[in-house]
Amino acid sequence: MATLRKANAYTRRKVTPFTRTSKRRKKAFIKTNPPHKIVKFEMGNAKGFREGKLPHVLNVSTDEQVQIRHNAIESVRQYINKKLDKETNKNFFFKIIPYPHHIQRENKMLTGAGADRMQKGMQLSFGKTTGKAVITKPGMQIFKLALATEKETQFARQVLRAIKSKLPCKIIVDYEFIGKQ
Repeated sequence: MATLRKANAYTRRKVTPFTRTSKRRKKAFIKTNPPHKIVKFEMGNAKGFREGKLPHVLNVSTDEQVQIRHNAIESVRQYINKKLDKETNKNFFFKIIPYPHHIQRENKMLTGAGADRMQKGMQLSFGKTTGKAVITKPGMQIFKLALATEKETQFARQVLRAIKSKLPCKIIVDYEFIGKQ
């Protein structure tokens, strides 16, 4: 399996969304569309959330314009799901809101002694697809987390503090009570 380039190679770059694929190979700008690694976009008790049994809602949004790779979102999903499964007896609802459409690509270059004589340089430098990402804007919502009790909400806030290192941006956690008061 190929190793991934560091996330900071992509994260803070100003970029136009690159998503053009076509069923006809000649019309497609991108010949191969890499599969995204996010397994599920909604986890937990969705029925309970729709019925209003999970009134404590935490909305996680980003504070800056960045690219968040699909593998970073998947690692956050796994971490939150694992922690909340144990603590809340699976009585929570977690949703990933953005879908990774932007296709990242890389023009692989040789390094080492003699590489400058073997390389073609910028000829056909479009690059090969390496993964997908979400392009976020400031204030854009990334995750929604609904819980049943105030105690579970406090625990979820601690879990959300722990995911900061997995994401390439600053996050804002907003609390919302949607039940009857």
